[in-house]
Amino acid sequence: MPGSRQGAGHLSWTETGTVTDETLTRLRLDISYDGTDFSGWAEQPGRRTVQGELQAALARVLRIPTPQLTVAGRTDAGVHARGQVAHVDVPASVWEAEGERLLRRLAGVLPLDVRVTAVAPAPPGFDARFSALFRRYVYRVSDAPGGVDPLRRHEVLWHRRPLDVDRMNEAAAALLGEHDFAAYCRKREGASTVRELQRLEWRRESEHVYAATVQADAFCHNMVRALVGALLAVGDGRRPPEWPAQVLRAGVRDSAVHVVPPHGLTLEEVRYPADEELAARAAATRRFRVLERAAE
Repeated sequence: MPGSRQGAGHLSWTETGTVTDETLTRLRLDISYDGTDFSGWAEQPGRRTVQGELQAALARVLRIPTPQLTVAGRTDAGVHARGQVAHVDVPASVWEAEGERLLRRLAGVLPLDVRVTAVAPAPPGFDARFSALFRRYVYRVSDAPGGVDPLRRHEVLWHRRPLDVDRMNEAAAALLGEHDFAAYCRKREGASTVRELQRLEWRRESEHVYAATVQADAFCHNMVRALVGALLAVGDGRRPPEWPAQVLRAGVRDSAVHVVPPHGLTLEEVRYPADEELAARAAATRRFRVLERAAE
């Protein structure tokens, strides 16, 4: 079947399904980028993307056909990352020839708004997307009367109304746990919208700057920005603290939920289990999810 295998063995399959007799090594890449000038992570014809820049750099440095990266979270246009993770399968002989030189060589060819901060062979069973335990994002907002610090304008949203952090945290607490987040997601055909929201809390970073930490086992499309939008409506007094949970229970998209702009959002961390649990975690994550009470 198409896909990639790694480690010692007989035959390997490339992403296009071509059989080779070259053993593959799976590499884990830790990545950071400023998403301002990217059309998101995923490569798109005629558009500048993080995946496209990284794959072109890997192909150039390793002198191989363009490899295919698998990423932990496919960020949208304008979203930043400090702790993104991806994996790529390359011929073992190529990795053996490059080794520790690869990190420095990538730094020499990548544009300044994307960096590979670490690269190493991945443990057996590692899958950057499916092995992850959780992703942690932070969304930053300023309610300063005069607007956002110009030096932070690409990473902090300006909210024109004063915000009450206590009200936002009261509303956020009611959204924690495993739920069907269809009301806060852009639905994709055949995709589940059941997620476990593990953390959702606001804190003051500095005067007039607030940071929402949003952590879940996975996210569906627009989920973080929709949740933040609902909580901002509570924080500035337009909606009561009970409203975001009411929207969640309704289970359908509410036009009153404003999806905030992408530039305030940063992927800060992707966490994985112990090496011996990676394969089992990936297998469990691939299953289509439903709420247990709905399945009874």
